[in-house]
Amino acid sequence: MKFVDWQLIDYKIAWDNQEALFQKIIQTKKEAQDTHHLETVFLCEHPHVYTLGKNGQVNNLLINEDFLRRIDATFYKIDRGGDITYHGPGQLVGYPVLDLDNHGGSLKSYIYKMEEAIIQALAHYGIQGARLDGATGVWLAGNTLNARKICAIGVRASHFVTMHGFALNVNTDLTYFNYINPCGFTDKGVTSMQKELGRSVDMEEVKKVFKSIYFI
Repeated sequence: MKFVDWQLIDYKIAWDNQEALFQKIIQTKKEAQDTHHLETVFLCEHPHVYTLGKNGQVNNLLINEDFLRRIDATFYKIDRGGDITYHGPGQLVGYPVLDLDNHGGSLKSYIYKMEEAIIQALAHYGIQGARLDGATGVWLAGNTLNARKICAIGVRASHFVTMHGFALNVNTDLTYFNYINPCGFTDKGVTSMQKELGRSVDMEEVKKVFKSIYFI
């Protein structure tokens, strides 16, 4: 799998770059050509931004435009699945742009494998990630009253080609989640690797751990 590390990148620039490759892979498929060499997993961090999925509810953003400016954040309505989420510095974001016809399985199994890769990466640090019934992403204490989300997942697919992906809270400033109902939930919390471990986590090391895990 080819990885490209964008480091810290503006959300809209990253979205446009994904979209360009996404469309290129779709067009290549339509021409009945091989797409393996185009597949890429982009890794990055973003400046403070809130994104709302195509089926999300805008009232899950709890602040107005003036407050967004005060906290140096932006807001986008985008074309992935899921509701609202936050991206910011200290969060590892991954955007796999893949042709699932090269790998077999369904979109559902692809999301399951992405969750499993994050669960394995967390286990490397002694954090027990899990799934929550009826929700995507990776959670701690998933089906308990103390359920808290550590990784959001939202994907767009067309012609079995994927874009968007996951957002793992590593050293994320969790106060930014106070201004939304994360992923539409009002009764569940969020957490980060830093909060769970009680220390800052080296982002470059987390990237290496993730890259070492076969997730598709």
